[in-house]
Amino acid sequence: MSRVCDICGKGPLTANRISRRGKPKREGGVGSRVVKRSRRRQYPNLQTVKTVVNGRPVTRRVCAKCLKAGKAQRT
Repeated sequence: MSRVCDICGKGPLTANRISRRGKPKREGGVGSRVVKRSRRRQYPNLQTVKTVVNGRPVTRRVCAKCLKAGKAQRT
């Protein structure tokens, strides 16, 4: 089962996790430096919802944005 919205097709994104070292200048230090960047995944907020498709109930995975917009009619 993939982590993709059944309505809009929204899926996972990739981003950087940034590790910093040192005390920031605004706190009286010499400044924070970036030590390492590693890749991470950001997943959509998927909810399992029962909807009616062609007259029969179907369980679908829908993102919270589509659910809030009313694109997935609940049963």
